[in-house]
Amino acid sequence: ARCTALAVLCCGTLHTPFSAMGRMHSNGKGIASSALPYSRTPPSWLRIESDDVEKTVGKLARKGLTPSQIGVVLRDSHGIGQVKSVTGNKILRILKKSGLAPEIPEDLYCLIKKAVNVRKHLERNNKDKDSKFRLILIESRIHRFARYYKRTRQLPPNWKYDSATASTLVA
Repeated sequence: ARCTALAVLCCGTLHTPFSAMGRMHSNGKGIASSALPYSRTPPSWLRIESDDVEKTVGKLARKGLTPSQIGVVLRDSHGIGQVKSVTGNKILRILKKSGLAPEIPEDLYCLIKKAVNVRKHLERNNKDKDSKFRLILIESRIHRFARYYKRTRQLPPNWKYDSATASTLVA
């Protein structure tokens, strides 16, 4: 049912237009986030061509930077706040077009990296019960992301996370 009033009782639950989806493994329901500028055109003071931005993105990707790191470098060093406003394409689309996109999505890669680090920590500190619990939570998030990326065909259907071979994915 569509919520049109300020607060609507729907299916026995009170829905407000400000209700946010909760976090997966914690209590937070924050809705704070940065807002993109309304104007979709590049700023008038930005004197850089679309081709130059794409070349810079490719050069940074060849150095081994992730798409989010490339965005930070372009923002801080080149004054490009939004690559999409300049080129018409997002960073990942530019990388896919030039064949430089990472084989597994960046958020999944970061979770696998975190799981490998926690597992390495547990080898040294095997009595750390909290880290064992956190590892379970991290790996459940990895499995959920993998399910989503298989469904959206960003990962091959036979891709499987295996904790024994995870360090080779990250290295």
